Amino acid sequence: MVYCMQYYIKRCTVLRTSTISREEAFLLLEKYNKEPFHIRHALTVEGVMRFFAKSLGYLDEEEYWGIVGLLHDIDFELYPEEHCKKAPELLAAGGVGDDMIHSICSHGYGICCDAEPNCEMEKVLFAADELTGLIWSTALMRPSKSVSDMDISSIKKKFKDKKFAAGCSRDIIRTGAERLGWELDRLFEQTLLAMRDCEASVNEFMDGYTK
Repeated sequence: MVYCMQYYIKRCTVLRTSTISREEAFLLLEKYNKEPFHIRHALTVEGVMRFFAKSLGYLDEEEYWGIVGLLHDIDFELYPEEHCKKAPELLAAGGVGDDMIHSICSHGYGICCDAEPNCEMEKVLFAADELTGLIWSTALMRPSKSVSDMDISSIKKKFKDKKFAAGCSRDIIRTGAERLGWELDRLFEQTLLAMRDCEASVNEFMDGYTK
């Protein structure tokens, strides 16, 4: 483990008990989420988590990281007031193991649940989830409606404007970076790269999904 400020980074040592496939996970997501906005967000966070799994040296866990990202907001559309509280019930009923349930719920730590992000994968999800929302909102203000031509200065500008995408908590993003032991600029840059990496595939899927 590497100590970073008051937090530390460690690899997950919990035995992986979840055997849910990506196909099964998507069907589970669709069972409780119908709005295209929520499907797009789930796919985006899945792609971001897969990118980070590969870039941080967890290639053998890419599928696991991706499914955690895909299902992280499973309860939000139907149960927004019970976010991360209803999720364990829905996930367990869908065959998701306790290890993955904890990882999914940990992104709500200190906000709506007490499942703390402990390992690097959980800390990445905690940090990147809110930031993907801010970056996506920034992209929608651009003529291209894309992250492909966005640079980090655009994110930093919108991050400072607390009235812009006010639902994306700057405090959570800052705390997430601290938990990872990263400067904000690194988190911004890497998350932007991750969103660029998956943007085309997400757009292609959503184009067919919403028609």
